[in-house]
Amino acid sequence: MTHRQYLKLSIPLILTGLSVPLLGAVDTAVAGRLGDPSYIGGVAVGTLIFNNLYWLFGFLRVSTTGFTAQAAGAKHDEQLAYAFIRPLLIAILLGVVFIAAQKPILLAAMHLIGGSDAVLQQAGIYFDIRIWGAPFALLNYTITGWLIGVSKVKLTLVSQLLANVLNMHLGIWLALQLDWGVAGIAVATLVSEIISVAIGFVIIRYSKRFALVHLQIRELFDLCHIKKMVIVNRDLFLRTICLLMMTSLFMVQAARMDETVLAANAILLQLHYLLAYVFSGLANASSIIAGQAAGEGNINGYRNALKLSAVWGALFAVLMGLVLIVDPLAIVSWFTGDLQVQLAVREHMFWIALYSIAGVWGLQLEGIFSGVTQAWAIRNGIFISLLIYIPVNWIAGMSWGSHGIWLSFVFFHLMRTVCTSMYTGRVQRLIYSA
Repeated sequence: MTHRQYLKLSIPLILTGLSVPLLGAVDTAVAGRLGDPSYIGGVAVGTLIFNNLYWLFGFLRVSTTGFTAQAAGAKHDEQLAYAFIRPLLIAILLGVVFIAAQKPILLAAMHLIGGSDAVLQQAGIYFDIRIWGAPFALLNYTITGWLIGVSKVKLTLVSQLLANVLNMHLGIWLALQLDWGVAGIAVATLVSEIISVAIGFVIIRYSKRFALVHLQIRELFDLCHIKKMVIVNRDLFLRTICLLMMTSLFMVQAARMDETVLAANAILLQLHYLLAYVFSGLANASSIIAGQAAGEGNINGYRNALKLSAVWGALFAVLMGLVLIVDPLAIVSWFTGDLQVQLAVREHMFWIALYSIAGVWGLQLEGIFSGVTQAWAIRNGIFISLLIYIPVNWIAGMSWGSHGIWLSFVFFHLMRTVCTSMYTGRVQRLIYSA
């Protein structure tokens, strides 16, 4: 694969990743026009609940991409079908569990997040409707993962954009024109999730890569394949738990700062998430190349994935870092007009630039390792990083305040890169030992 082909694969994946937070952003924007702050707060709390809930199970997309890419590389059409159906069944099962457990989930989330009675009431309305979309939201992970695995990246982007446009227009119509309020916003998001699944199934049906002709129930539930899938998903789930713990520890320290610094840190975190989505797009492209190379048994293709990831990851990291440093106030003005907050963000912006350089290779390796379904290396790397981060976060936060917690944040991602890199040679030997 050439550099040009890598970019053609990466750019739609980057745009697809950047579209992920749009569902919550659209809901919040529509709520802002309802005229009562409790509506905005309610939708914000509800969106936070679902973002965290679904984020924990993002492994469905990542592992599906890996298994699908390997089946595509090996040209095993029947395994392509199994690579979709197995996680599809898990997604449906988890979605049904979420619906059955909706009351305890809501009560636990309300207790942890808190808020005024009016905000929690609106959050409850939003949650009670959107929870019925849980199977569809998780199915979307599986569909997206499979389409990425067979390199249908442009169709993945189109599917995501159609869902977001539908959500926006339907939300405006139901919430504002029909005066359904927060319930209308939730219904719009629920419908867009269902339609997105329907679009995904249509794309898969006519992709010419999916066939049920040779499907065998015995092969579908083959214990060897099931065990491997469960192990990979388990390791990716544990990776997400480690990330959640790191973020939670960071937020605990950040909550001790004054309001201006707290607001600045919230903006800085959003910038970090945007960078992470860009790097994840590159990592997804690398995952496809590495997975298909592993399926083909092509070690040169695997090494090419490493080379392309290193080159373009470094270029994007440096470019993004320079953009952030050269004119930080222009970027911050998109988020807030408060001068004090703008100055606080400007003072800390170099930490986000450092994050882009320190963390990019770790993310690229996670993409490559997930593509070849060696998720144990991802799990081990991030677990070691978390163990190192915990004391560093506490000491740095107590010693240097806000700059200290950002120092520990960047240090965590540097350690993530270093610790994950240690497994590069071992992963290659495991894949190509035969």
